[in-house]
Amino acid sequence: MSTLRPADLAREHGLSTQAVRNYEQDGCIPPAERTASGYRIYTEVHAAALQTYLALIPAYGHSASGQIMNALHDAGVEGVLIAIDRGHSQLLRDRETLDTVRKAVAHLTAESPTVADLSADTRTIGELAHQLRVTPATLRNWEGAGILAPARDPSTGYRRYDASDLRDAHLADLLRRGGYPLDHIRTVIEQIRTAGGTEALAAALADWQQKLTTQGLAMLNAATHLNHYLNVHTHTL
Repeated sequence: MSTLRPADLAREHGLSTQAVRNYEQDGCIPPAERTASGYRIYTEVHAAALQTYLALIPAYGHSASGQIMNALHDAGVEGVLIAIDRGHSQLLRDRETLDTVRKAVAHLTAESPTVADLSADTRTIGELAHQLRVTPATLRNWEGAGILAPARDPSTGYRRYDASDLRDAHLADLLRRGGYPLDHIRTVIEQIRTAGGTEALAAALADWQQKLTTQGLAMLNAATHLNHYLNVHTHTL
């Protein structure tokens, strides 16, 4: 079996030799044999491990990719499959959330009596609760979770929900009925607030879709490398 130096692995992937050593220390590549003088000796097994780990990162992120490689080295195939299943499950949830948000946004921007006049005036907490058919306590709970941020009437201190608050409340209601937890809804609402107007929001959703597609394709690419490394690693045990 041919041998490689840390610099050989580093140069192939545009890394520093210290990065390669760090990946070994973190369990992303197997421990290297040492020469009598203490220098690391890598082989094609380490090269395959490093290539696999780097392919996993755009698919699952640094943390999960490290978990996958460590599971392979420590727990075998079952641990790897469990970690990968988690990643695929999260991607599916993200796709479903994107689809739900698109439908919700289409609903909120449609010419319907419930949302067409959102910019006309403001609502009290009781009026908004009645409109959504929820309790005022639910709206206060959403506010506590960071989903809503209504202004207060300076003279009375009562909550007043403006157009953007009404949009967020309608979207939160749709997502909540879809089974999404409050922290997930807060993240979606924050993304929509950041996006700005309808055109910017459409661009943000398209960008979100592209990112999910890119991640899905990265998962396919990572699977090819992982399958190769599994074969190489198994045959060297």
